Amino acid sequence: MRKIYIFDTTLRDGEQSPGVNLNTREKLEIAYQLEKLGVDRIEAGFPAASPGDLAAVNAVARAVKKSTVIGLSRSRTQDIDAVREALQGAEDPCIHLFLATSPIHRKYKLKMDKDQVLETAQAALRYASKYFSKIEFSCEDAGRTELDFLCEMTAMAIREGASVVNIPDTVGYLYPEEYGNIFRTLKEKVPGIEKIQLSAHCHDDLGLATANSLAAILGGADQIEGTINGIGERAGNTALEEVALALETRFDFFGAKTSLELTEIARTSRLVSRLTGMVVPGNKAIVGANAFAHESGIHQDGMLKEKTTYEIMSPETIGLKESKLVLGKHSGRHAFREKLVDMGYSLDDERLNEAFAKFKALADKKKEVTDEDLLAIVELKLIDTPEEFRLETIFVSYGNEATPAAKVRLVTLAGDIIEKEAEGNGSVDAIYNAIDLASGEEVKLADYSIKSVSHGKDAQGEVHVVLTQNGASVQGRGVSTDILEASARAYVDALNRLIEKRKSNSAIRA
Repeated sequence: MRKIYIFDTTLRDGEQSPGVNLNTREKLEIAYQLEKLGVDRIEAGFPAASPGDLAAVNAVARAVKKSTVIGLSRSRTQDIDAVREALQGAEDPCIHLFLATSPIHRKYKLKMDKDQVLETAQAALRYASKYFSKIEFSCEDAGRTELDFLCEMTAMAIREGASVVNIPDTVGYLYPEEYGNIFRTLKEKVPGIEKIQLSAHCHDDLGLATANSLAAILGGADQIEGTINGIGERAGNTALEEVALALETRFDFFGAKTSLELTEIARTSRLVSRLTGMVVPGNKAIVGANAFAHESGIHQDGMLKEKTTYEIMSPETIGLKESKLVLGKHSGRHAFREKLVDMGYSLDDERLNEAFAKFKALADKKKEVTDEDLLAIVELKLIDTPEEFRLETIFVSYGNEATPAAKVRLVTLAGDIIEKEAEGNGSVDAIYNAIDLASGEEVKLADYSIKSVSHGKDAQGEVHVVLTQNGASVQGRGVSTDILEASARAYVDALNRLIEKRKSNSAIRA
């Protein structure tokens, strides 16, 4: 079997999605899950971007043991030095150098000619090779670069010790036939091409990222770069789950597979969606809520007779299972533990007790607790943010002919109780105004969204907010059967993250 390596850039390119800002603990949680998924290479971030990103990359580098951990670097010595520092302690470190090569980038961004680009990249590769045995080099905007110059750059990278050369369609401009042809040309014309791996990195501006990645594989690419759920700059990146399932389902055509643990795909998708706040559309391939749903009478009839009439892959392949245990308020700890094990979670006694208590509290409000409800309970507590403020109570007064008002009670880390009241132009606005008064923090609400965790009138709602303060941006999440409570919890969660981020940045500067 021909193996296609998977390079995951959820923590770097994915985090560049507008509104996404992951803290170190969240990056670690995703990295652990990517390792469990079987990702070959994890691009943990861009260390030169900020001290915080450097620290986060270092945390991932020290934590991950099975996957190669990669740091991104421009073709500059200071960037390379930042990656060196960030990848200290890594089991299997790799640096990812890049430099733009297309005529439009050379003229307007770099203000360099071809020779200068070649010399700059060569110098960076030589410097990096002093410290790294694994180097990936990317020709940024390769898709719009002259083929002969792309061959020249690739040959130079091979001579200077690159182990992977990446050919990105940086702006999602190419069509599959064009993109695949680039790889075939490199394979045919570049001396020593057999010594390295060729990699494909596609963006989805024209909706062709997955198609282009598959075309690259047919053209000879050894590695596919992308993100979970396809998140990323602008319209996003190649969705890795789509490539993996395409290769698995059509092995007869491609003759290649990844080494991903496919049953971890659904859980990885949920985790990334929850931590980034980027909701997966219902019609999203592979991981969308409707990906295995059948409503048409003709489709349902076919499914009842033979699943393969309308289902080319099974939900079990990506780790989705039909519920065997229905949990409610009379369910015991043993059934609860077994259900979590069946869902792939093994909690220690302390976390199990905490999750069980939350389950019981929820079961008192709902007749039946669904798998989605359990995921919200368990996954929300997998990462703990220090609680400078804890929401204890909220009281809301609302009438369509009265000004909405809210009263909140917060408990500080020191145990002090603060109560404040405020009005607003809506119930949520009133709650947030009261929290601002109680916390003493001046923030701006940059984004607010709500989605249903499960189904029915008693469904839990998950609220996601983005707060900004002095250029810093953080996310917060809250879950409850009451959307006002969920809104308050999300806001307080974001405030705690903002304070933690402020403290971390102060510590780094010190």
